[in-house]
Amino acid sequence: LSGGVDSALVCCIAAEALGAENVIAVRMPSPYSSRGSLDDAAALAENLGIPAPYTIPIAPAMTAFSAMLAPAFADAPANAGDVTFENLQARIRGVVLNALANRLGALILNTGNKSEAAMGYSTLYGDTVGALAVIGDLTKTRVYALCRWFNAARGAAVIPDAILTKEPSAELRPNQKDSDSLPPYEELDAALEGILPTQAGATAKAGMRRDIFDRICQSEFKRRQEPPALAASATPFGKGWSVPIAGRFRPA
Repeated sequence: LSGGVDSALVCCIAAEALGAENVIAVRMPSPYSSRGSLDDAAALAENLGIPAPYTIPIAPAMTAFSAMLAPAFADAPANAGDVTFENLQARIRGVVLNALANRLGALILNTGNKSEAAMGYSTLYGDTVGALAVIGDLTKTRVYALCRWFNAARGAAVIPDAILTKEPSAELRPNQKDSDSLPPYEELDAALEGILPTQAGATAKAGMRRDIFDRICQSEFKRRQEPPALAASATPFGKGWSVPIAGRFRPA
């Protein structure tokens, strides 16, 4: 439970489908987690009646991995844009969630969305872990729309307003924003709506955002390793859309 819009919607859906008492929220703050995100996550769990008994800071694991890797990395300096330690945070969280799932006999609900999956904006064995991608076939803009609908249907700000208004961020480094790595979600999702009905092997549509189309193809190898998603669109990844896993493949 990160205090972001994706985990908020997954918690809402899980509480509705399974009963809040059968859902467990886990907070895993890093040194980059904002106070606001922690407070938003706590408020959401309380509003939904979801137990949130575990707050497990990952800073000690980050420090331990950094020290363990230091000798190997001494001869492998970071390149520009290196995200090793950003990915490490996501993978530490994945390990923690899997350990809890094993001990408690639970299933992990993945919180990735379709926009992230399309662009490969995720960490394998980190935030891609889970048994089911609950919102994996919903674009980010649809996630926001459903969150607002949920609050309207409940007649209350069950999902705190701050979650819906703050700029999306994975909070893996100081001042990180999703927009550092992706086009604005409104722009990205509009492009995805036009691209995804194109089947593998078809000719790319005239006027298509070719940069987005190429990145979708480049990220196929990640999607093959992500949890199955609940189908909610006409063209879900997998059966609805599939390209060869070869990174250089592009439809004409």
